[in-house]
Amino acid sequence: MQPATRCLRVALPRVHRAPRLVRSLGTQAPETSGNSSPRTTSFGFKIVPEDEKESLVKNVFDSVASSYDLMNDASSLGVHRLWKDSLISTLRPGRKGPLRCIDVAGGTGDIALRILDHAREKYADRETTVEVVDINGQMLKEGFRRFKKTMYHNTPQISFHEANAQELPPSQFADNTYDLYTIAFGIRNCTSIPDVLKEAHRVLKPGGTFACLEFSRVNNPLLSLAYDQYSFTMIPLLGTILAGDRASYQYLVESIRKFPPQPEFASMIRDAGFTTGKDVDGGAWTDLWGGIACIHKAVKI
Repeated sequence: MQPATRCLRVALPRVHRAPRLVRSLGTQAPETSGNSSPRTTSFGFKIVPEDEKESLVKNVFDSVASSYDLMNDASSLGVHRLWKDSLISTLRPGRKGPLRCIDVAGGTGDIALRILDHAREKYADRETTVEVVDINGQMLKEGFRRFKKTMYHNTPQISFHEANAQELPPSQFADNTYDLYTIAFGIRNCTSIPDVLKEAHRVLKPGGTFACLEFSRVNNPLLSLAYDQYSFTMIPLLGTILAGDRASYQYLVESIRKFPPQPEFASMIRDAGFTTGKDVDGGAWTDLWGGIACIHKAVKI
């Protein structure tokens, strides 16, 4: 039975805090009886106990929250903005009328703002709503600060909630509620990807769309080699120079390499109950820049 939850205001208004729910989910090492070893998962290239990963990831994003845009611009040479634009262009929010959207691991508000702007500018839609969900309060505060500069501030179109993507409180995020679920550059940081996908399926309405933008697997050997050299050499160096934080940037590079390749992730999405296209570029997924990033889309039937 789920524990009772409350929607509390954090440091800033309209940022709602749900109790953090933590459990050991998704194993890489099987659990045995008797003197069993703790379940483990990856934290970059390190293997850590599952119950430690959440706090380790939280420390990374606490560290980079105020410089998150700078980090993304430096690590992708600004291309992450084009990839996010591509995600929204493929979804076309507002085309068929107002949507109820949930953007998970979206604390800084990048995707939410793009959804609302697209719906308003392309389709004169001022009724689409986005609920931004993130486990990290510092990232949510950064997103709230940004939205104070927009026309959506203090309107029903946007709200911020602190909650765990692996276990969204049903009292706050009910079954069959949302038309669109988005998660951009966040799912690889979760302890259990299958549990995130199951929750996404639960909260979406039948016919609702799941859309994930994430770094992925580069298939061209020459591009992969150049990408690896840039990632492991330049990105941690830029972290040191621009943010004084090499370790967090090193983790982000390593976490990308640990994320499953396109066909494997598409299979995980189907295992959660979704329907996807065929396992080819342009079907279940769309590669961006040779697979450096990738958009996965699926539908809840």
